[in-house]
Amino acid sequence: MTTPLEPITFGERPLRIEDVLALANRQVPTRLQDDTAYRQRIAKGAQFLDSLLDKEGVIYGVTTGYGDSCVVAVPLEHVEALPRHLYTFHGCGLGKLLDAQATRAVLAARLQSLCHGVSGVRVELLERLHAFLENDVLPLIPEEGSVGASGDLTPLSYVAATLSGEREVLFRGERRPAAEVHRELGWEPLVLRPKEALALMNGTAVMTGLACLAFARADYLLQLATRITALNVVALQGNPEHFDERLFAAKPHPGQMQVAAWLRKDLAIDAPTAPLHRLQDRYSLRCAPHVLGVLADSLNWLRSFIEIELNSANDNPIIDAEEERVLHGGHFYGGHIAFAMDSLKTLVANVADLLDRQLALLVDVRYNHGLPSNLSGAPADRAMINHGFKAVQIGTSAWTAEALKNTMPASVFSRSTECHNQDKVSMGTIAARDAIRVLELTEQVAAATLLAANQGVWLRAQAEDARPLPPALAAMHAELAQDFAPVIEDRALEGELRLCLQRIAAQHWRLHA
Repeated sequence: MTTPLEPITFGERPLRIEDVLALANRQVPTRLQDDTAYRQRIAKGAQFLDSLLDKEGVIYGVTTGYGDSCVVAVPLEHVEALPRHLYTFHGCGLGKLLDAQATRAVLAARLQSLCHGVSGVRVELLERLHAFLENDVLPLIPEEGSVGASGDLTPLSYVAATLSGEREVLFRGERRPAAEVHRELGWEPLVLRPKEALALMNGTAVMTGLACLAFARADYLLQLATRITALNVVALQGNPEHFDERLFAAKPHPGQMQVAAWLRKDLAIDAPTAPLHRLQDRYSLRCAPHVLGVLADSLNWLRSFIEIELNSANDNPIIDAEEERVLHGGHFYGGHIAFAMDSLKTLVANVADLLDRQLALLVDVRYNHGLPSNLSGAPADRAMINHGFKAVQIGTSAWTAEALKNTMPASVFSRSTECHNQDKVSMGTIAARDAIRVLELTEQVAAATLLAANQGVWLRAQAEDARPLPPALAAMHAELAQDFAPVIEDRALEGELRLCLQRIAAQHWRLHA
């Protein structure tokens, strides 16, 4: 009997990246903190704003225009109309739509920020945003149009608009008008109060949601690349002593040491080894812990940047109902996420480059120590017409080149915009989208190199003097054999590569963590 999962609670409790991932994948129920004291604290912010309106106080985005228009006073008779105008004129997003997983992560990030109780929104808004998540009502959000400061204004306008019954959502697998889905669920669309549209839009939820997903993918990719390296050490009859514990004690970067330890375990390094072809393997094998270790050592600070942003109130202005103050600042600025994602995409692209080099060794008879050309398993009388993994290696080179090209940091391309009000911006959302793209490409490289490594291991096993595989690699090889038969006669491998990518996306193989 399966133990029910503990719900993720939105409220005062901080969230971890793993919570966002589980929620994005619909793996865990959620709840909204609902004790009386908490609900009163949330309500107090909206009530304080209402009291200021009664006194005709000046509040940015409530009794003024937005951005550079903050100097334009809005008469009280128009204040109620201002939120709708904000999400309406920002309805100009372009590009692909965020997928369902990413949209759930965005909704979770925005809800968590608003749950701090310093954004001046009603409890009813939190409840409806949570209901969108619980019922999987997903705003259709174009991914392009944010400069990452003054928040993810344009993409988040699609959240504000759909909460108000406008634009379109994905519901039960269909693209439908938000108003129609509201009626079906028996909901009245929200009429956003002063500050609520601004609170929804003027934050870093899109870049932060994407960053959570990118982090989780990179973490798994690190483990997978280590396992692929171990398979390639076997396939290329490399020297496992390159990963000796005493060697890494002399240069003790923790992540580098961890990768070396994983390799020692995978290769059962204490077991007798085959005769060495080279005293020192080429760098893509020998230096794998040094390459992968940089990613491993960076994950902790990347987590810190992402989770602090996730668990922050990142809009403007901040409403301090307890002290009855409105604090105007710039918490919508996504600089930490921008730097984290610019860094992550470089780290991940280096993984692509490493695996691409390993694959190049595998297919080349000058360097693969006796494996057939292009890893073809064809018998001698058909070897001349079979080309095995030749085209896969070409494709891998293309994917790697594109990943490396996309490492140009987005955060250095700040543009002055919006009448020079937003004159220094983070580009955090572009950096996060870049990181996702680099991950996609690197996972393609990993899929190709994994299938090639598995083929190389199979070819070694055909030799009369073949040695048994270490236990961890034997289990992986056997599991891969269930889906991926050896390539003997040439066949189109696209379908198998796509299946391997599905397995990677689902984190199908239990690896080192």
